[in-house]
Amino acid sequence: MLRAVAAGRPSDEASSPPLTQRAAAEGLGTAFLLVAVVGSGIMGERLAAGNAGLALLANSLATGAALIALLLAFGPVSGAQFNPAVTVADAILHRRPWREVPAYIAAQVLGAFAGVAIAHGMFGEPLFSFSRRVRSGAGQVLGEAVATFGLLAVIFLASRRSPEAVAVAVGAYITAAYWFTSSTSFANPAVTLARAATDTFTGIRPADVPGFLLGQAAGACSFLLSVRWSSRRRS
Repeated sequence: MLRAVAAGRPSDEASSPPLTQRAAAEGLGTAFLLVAVVGSGIMGERLAAGNAGLALLANSLATGAALIALLLAFGPVSGAQFNPAVTVADAILHRRPWREVPAYIAAQVLGAFAGVAIAHGMFGEPLFSFSRRVRSGAGQVLGEAVATFGLLAVIFLASRRSPEAVAVAVGAYITAAYWFTSSTSFANPAVTLARAATDTFTGIRPADVPGFLLGQAAGACSFLLSVRWSSRRRS
């Protein structure tokens, strides 16, 4: 997210760490992201004494702060994408070779599930448990489309400034999007899949996962079409 996107071109393979190292960084970074998301959700819900708004506030602030730190820490190694939607968009925009995409996505998905297990372990929950939290309906799907489009737009536009600007912008956007989207802004297929395995505050019922993935795909496609349209207008 930080290195390849900010450069506006594919990363220099000669100066980049090996793909295995970059994939490991993606997995570790995504794991810590899910530890922050799920762990803060559990802590927030326990301390909020039934106040869902207070729990969401704690969850959103912790997630946004963690994102900034993780993007700055892992950006120089892997680009700090932590999100299959970002990785695929990066490849479509010719900022990352397609041959790297499977390794990145596999690492992100595995890291996301590892993060859920770690968060559960810290708070005495079963390592994995199917979520019963209902997140269904057209409004939620639209919320994911809006959240994903906005996330990609923030990354694309903030990258014109600096990698640090991307980190701060993404953290701020996700914190805000927790509140202004109906879905609380998952905006990430790996995060969505992993959150189906936590029956806690941040979970999503497995039956509702396909709708969220559809919304994320729609948001990503809309963003890519807007970039293509904008490029044609400038040419």
